[in-house]
Amino acid sequence: MFTPALRHAWGALVCLTLAGCAAVGPDYLPPASDAPADWHQLTPSATPAVRAQTADDLTAWWQQLNDPLLTQLMDEALRASPDLRSARAKLREARARRDVADAGRYPELSASGNASRSRSSRETGSGATRNFFSAGFDASWELDVFGGTRRAIEASEADLDTARASLDDTRVTLVAEVASAYVNVRALQLRLGIARANLAAQTETLQLTDWRQQAGLANTQDVEQARTNLEQTRAQIPALQASLTEAEHQLDVLLGLQPGNLHARLAGAGDLPALPARVAVGIPADTLRMRPDVRAAERRLAAETARVGVAEAARYPGFALNGSIGVEALTLGALGSGNAGTSSLLAGIAAPLFNAGRLRAQADAQDAVREQAQIAYTQSLLAALQDVENALSALARSQERQRALTDAADAARNAAALARQRYTAGLIDFQSVLDTERTRLSVEDSLAGTRADGVLALIRLYKALGGGWSPQASGKDAS
Repeated sequence: MFTPALRHAWGALVCLTLAGCAAVGPDYLPPASDAPADWHQLTPSATPAVRAQTADDLTAWWQQLNDPLLTQLMDEALRASPDLRSARAKLREARARRDVADAGRYPELSASGNASRSRSSRETGSGATRNFFSAGFDASWELDVFGGTRRAIEASEADLDTARASLDDTRVTLVAEVASAYVNVRALQLRLGIARANLAAQTETLQLTDWRQQAGLANTQDVEQARTNLEQTRAQIPALQASLTEAEHQLDVLLGLQPGNLHARLAGAGDLPALPARVAVGIPADTLRMRPDVRAAERRLAAETARVGVAEAARYPGFALNGSIGVEALTLGALGSGNAGTSSLLAGIAAPLFNAGRLRAQADAQDAVREQAQIAYTQSLLAALQDVENALSALARSQERQRALTDAADAARNAAALARQRYTAGLIDFQSVLDTERTRLSVEDSLAGTRADGVLALIRLYKALGGGWSPQASGKDAS
């Protein structure tokens, strides 16, 4: 049995060994992000007007659209979305794996107990019956001399941070998809209303033409052209209804509901959400800090850098301590006697001598994985900047297009009304009436689509800015 002095010596040796060895592999340093000073697509003519960004502007940006139903649907999605539930489960997995890696720092302790009864053969032995009882504790500890365990813990911590950032990114994506699906529903309802209104107007035109034909003021060709125009408009309605149903079902699924569940709530009258007078846009550096996908890419780089150290540590010797204490006796009552005690202590070392370069190749492979993660991080920065610039451009262009189409729609409605009046008075032929009605339908439909494109561009902008999450919301989701 080892004396207390010898055990103290072993403990001192272990402490000195651990204190004198640093973890192998590269130490991680967060890469610098070279963000521009401002956005290129921000111009004085860009609308809505831009103002400075605060954290509250991005946390619940959809409230700026002033649509109560959209706000209700967003709250329900954040509570019940399958995507969010899956991301939370992945976070729990990452936290558990971090705990598994952290447990590698500590010794393992196990308890055992045995009882046996045996009798030898009378032909070959004495035929005696023998009892044997034992109980004890076993301990083992692999010394982290070269930092392999420390690097593994470092990697698992970075993986946990990645899972947290991924949860935030899922929230950002979810709120953007819910808002986009809702806008698509409202846009299709608006376009369907325009088609039905034009269908009613063209029905009146057909009746007018039919009356004039009966009075001998129009010919059969005018009646058939009016009917053709009417039926072409009628044919658009089923396609719009099918698209509306698909958009409603998409919103159902985003909220974790069966298709058709939201139909009654969405069927009520509702216009497209109005764009706010001012939009919050910060500087590019703020966006890069706010974007969860950029944070996730940076944390993946940290994890892969730490795993280079894990691979490097495998090339060095490993040190282990094993010990046990217990009691052994031939009778159960003798287990408590002072003479039944047993103990052992074993120190071991294992070093790789020849593996045909396998460990070196594994370290090189992991370093290549780290380089890929670094490139992916750089790409995430560029993609984030690109997303914002594209959304700013789309928002500004949609506003310009909406202004032009608003004027065009007013002119088309006036032209259609004048054409009908002049046709009724017999001043123009029926072809002019058909042309103005087709133009009015086309322009009004384009205007409805452009209004929706403007709101969708705003949604894309807030998603590109990383809106939809906050540290408080992230902590609530994680719990």
